[in-house]
Amino acid sequence: AYSFKYSPRPGTPAANEEMQVDEAVKSERLAGLQQVLAAQQRAFNHSKLDQVMDVLIERPANRVGQKAGRSPWMQAVHFNETAGAIGDIIPLKIVSATQNSLAGEPILSV
Repeated sequence: AYSFKYSPRPGTPAANEEMQVDEAVKSERLAGLQQVLAAQQRAFNHSKLDQVMDVLIERPANRVGQKAGRSPWMQAVHFNETAGAIGDIIPLKIVSATQNSLAGEPILSV
């Protein structure tokens, strides 16, 4: 989630208040919020381990031999480039998770 420190907006009642929140307090609050968000995102991504999900293939990944796509929840998913073409939706089994992305393996047809 995108988060930022509060700053007064011209023309709003709060912008003209004499008592403003100290910059150090703003920074502390933002850091605390971002820690909570990071923990929630890590937990959500880890909850997807061992699940099979449809992934939209978007582009070649930054790593050689991989493609990158998106899960139904908009998580970045990386996987072996031999599976599917850009624009395809393919089933992947999620085999690892970090705070920012998932890694999957293609489900082979039998």
